[in-house]
Amino acid sequence: MANNKLFDGITVFVQVVKCGGFGAAAEVTGHSNSYVSKEIAKLESRLGVRLLNRTTRSIALTPEGKTYYQECVQLISDAEQAIAEITQSTVEPKGTLKVSCPVWFGKHYLADVFTTYLSRYPEVTLDLDMSDKPIDVIADGYDLVIRATAKLDESSLICKRIYSSRICTVASKDYIKEYGQPKYPSELASHHCFCYSNLKKSNVWEYFDSVGNKTLVEVHQRARSNNTEISLALVADGHGIIRVPEFYIESQLQSGELEILFEDYIFPQVDVYALYPTRKHVASKVRCFLELISEMVTTP
Repeated sequence: MANNKLFDGITVFVQVVKCGGFGAAAEVTGHSNSYVSKEIAKLESRLGVRLLNRTTRSIALTPEGKTYYQECVQLISDAEQAIAEITQSTVEPKGTLKVSCPVWFGKHYLADVFTTYLSRYPEVTLDLDMSDKPIDVIADGYDLVIRATAKLDESSLICKRIYSSRICTVASKDYIKEYGQPKYPSELASHHCFCYSNLKKSNVWEYFDSVGNKTLVEVHQRARSNNTEISLALVADGHGIIRVPEFYIESQLQSGELEILFEDYIFPQVDVYALYPTRKHVASKVRCFLELISEMVTTP
């Protein structure tokens, strides 16, 4: 049989502990001192244990009270979060959604998401930063940041993976015809390589052979850029070799404009993440944007 008094007195008990006394808790809860005292007494009687040691000037948790208090705080927090999630799910998104997104991925994979989002939620203003530069989500005031990385740095941010792709090393047919096709990554030291300057060691490329042995290659850096689209245009024009996520070059691979090198090697994976500050009380404008990405962007 259900205990209809299961939660009676819990919020009053937690307030008494937080406030450090019955009088202060009475003020916070809007009840009288006698009401608060009676609620604690009834709670202790129902539990069959003493929760608080009282003196005329102070209160102190008993060992049993300390354990019960911790559980009650978590219980209240869970209940508040459940209410917030239900409330947020019924709130129409509005306000400004500030998003940072890599240029290429935003242009080719999220353009339709942005269009649909604005059409579906007319009360939201989209503040969009198309950039590959590192962003401090909290300090720079972003609601959400999209970033592609082979290894996600540890942080307090919530990370939701939205896309995955392998990392390929490619060159154009014209480049291979003029300079030859390298058979091993170590040969890249004598080739023209285009490097991504936002990486800490942009000229050190990592490879794994078919049995998983790792090789670090210090490539000959023909050019560095923080814009992959520009670098790819130069590579496609026959000026060098580049290492990029496959989603950047799907059309060039299909047309034969670019060729993948080192097919016998294991291709590492790069993941695209949506990063945002907290899992609790996610604003409806953020939650709906994440849901739309999940609905419209899929990894092949």
